[in-house]
Amino acid sequence: MFTINFKKPIHVYFIGIGGISMSGLAQILLSRGFQVSGSDMKESALTRQLASRGARLHYGQQLSHLDDTVELVVYTAAIHEDNPEFQDACTRRLPMLSRAELLGQLMKNYELPIAVSGTHGKTTTTSMISEVLLASETDPTLTIGGILPSIGGNIRIGHSPYFVTEACEYTNSFLHFFPKISIILNIEEDHMDFFQNLEEIQHSFHQFASLLPKEGTLIINGAIPNLSAITEALSCKVLRYGFTPDCDYFASEIACDASGQPCFTLNRKGRESLKVRLGVYGLHNVSNSLAVLALSDLLELPMENTLKALSSFKGTDRRFEYKGKLGGITIMDDYAHHPTEIRATLEAARALSPKRIWCIFQPHTYTRTKAFLTEFAQALSLADFVVLTDIYAARETNTLGISSLDLKREIEKLGKSCFYFPTFDEVENFLLQNSINGDLLITMGAGDIVKVGENLLGI
Repeated sequence: MFTINFKKPIHVYFIGIGGISMSGLAQILLSRGFQVSGSDMKESALTRQLASRGARLHYGQQLSHLDDTVELVVYTAAIHEDNPEFQDACTRRLPMLSRAELLGQLMKNYELPIAVSGTHGKTTTTSMISEVLLASETDPTLTIGGILPSIGGNIRIGHSPYFVTEACEYTNSFLHFFPKISIILNIEEDHMDFFQNLEEIQHSFHQFASLLPKEGTLIINGAIPNLSAITEALSCKVLRYGFTPDCDYFASEIACDASGQPCFTLNRKGRESLKVRLGVYGLHNVSNSLAVLALSDLLELPMENTLKALSSFKGTDRRFEYKGKLGGITIMDDYAHHPTEIRATLEAARALSPKRIWCIFQPHTYTRTKAFLTEFAQALSLADFVVLTDIYAARETNTLGISSLDLKREIEKLGKSCFYFPTFDEVENFLLQNSINGDLLITMGAGDIVKVGENLLGI
């Protein structure tokens, strides 16, 4: 594998530079004096930001984009071997790194790299950690899988030992990392186009935990099934969090205030208990915050700063995000694309006490829809009405013969009203005609479903 000398900047070309993680890495290299260029399929706010900072960008992907000055090519897992730029780099035998390999090498430049993993909640938890570190003026470097309003984007370049990143299990990407502290939020079946079964996913997370050095620490959800399979034979310190007294950090006396936001008592072994109030919704965020509170203690940050940061944190873009109101109808958006995430989001929505909940869901990938068809139907049935769009293909082609109509039939078997429309225009017109004052409309999915709510609001 090619090893970057970060003291000797070179010209790096990114295939897929507009991705949320790739754009952040490109910004870090720019800040270190590297020449950066790259391509993406279309212009976006992230690519415009890169261009303003000196990156040379191309839209569309062609052989001619890689000029003779390129010394390293970085690509994402979404790039296939038939990509013309990927093929050109191979033909010219240019050094190549995956996004995860570059991120792993970058982590070695920091004394305290922190990696946040799990099937769900990575972006929200990483954002919570970011706010806590900023509140204690630690000057961290942050790379987040979403837009965090307080830093005006997905990346913050600091000058301290702290480096925080999300760690995704897809294609075993996180096995290229070099963390000193790792967090595992949860482990469930997902990415079944890569993993064969849950046991293989658990093995991957065990390998990830095993990357920690002896002086490192694993912070892990104590409710993960078969937890010992993840923690066995680890040489590092292990801290467990959850909702039961056998955990090192556990929540009790959980309640919601008048606005639906949770508050609870934090119990810590060997330390005084504390009252915690969150600025985000849902029991799943209580769990996420416990990991953050354990990390805060581990780093010996002032707890008053941590508690203040958690109470003022209102979430990141596309994570239970309030978009606006239209004629007394509240419109929100969420990135949820797995049954567990959908269930958690709809339970949080119910805490707001709307008259009726409309969930406008865009399934994400054919393999995920096929694998969790029954589970999707059960989770979506928590809404009063479900509106489905076509499956967002992402990196896939439909070789499974699955469609949103299959999911519609499963939902209707549960006695729930479900509607399907092939275009966003039809969805928007239907919602305008059928939603009423006091309803909550929540667009949901990892694709471009957010446009429905934004079009309704005219933003």
